[in-house]
Amino acid sequence: MTAGPEPISEAARAALNRELSELRAERAHVAATLGDAGEPGDQADQADELRRATEADRLDARIEEIEERLREGSRAGAPPAGKVGVGSTVSVRFGDGSESTVHIGELADADDPALVTADSPLGRALLGHAAGDSVAYATPLGRTTAVVLSVGAPGGGS
Repeated sequence: MTAGPEPISEAARAALNRELSELRAERAHVAATLGDAGEPGDQADQADELRRATEADRLDARIEEIEERLREGSRAGAPPAGKVGVGSTVSVRFGDGSESTVHIGELADADDPALVTADSPLGRALLGHAAGDSVAYATPLGRTTAVVLSVGAPGGGS
């Protein structure tokens, strides 16, 4: 992502809020199963307690990560007009001459084959660029380039 706070699309905000709600419910369930540290128990009980405490820590970390991303998205506002940002639709010409239109998204979505996440190599390379800019990025086969042909506003078309 770019150096400053990144905008967040409404679809990504809704997905993050859903995940946050599910994580909070799961965290409450795990917390309810954590026992009193003063209770005696055998090693199996202690191991199970440690596993649940570790799970609670993992859930807490993900909840904090999502809350921070939502705060960042709220502070960021919309990307500058004509610049690639989260939610933009971007037409690009790749180094091999092929052209494609992609959507820059926050979260991977198997139902959108044109989606490129903002934290992928291509997504990171495109963020902040405008039509006519050339970008370079790494692929499994090595470095390649792409030229931004057009940028559509978040939520809009090209």
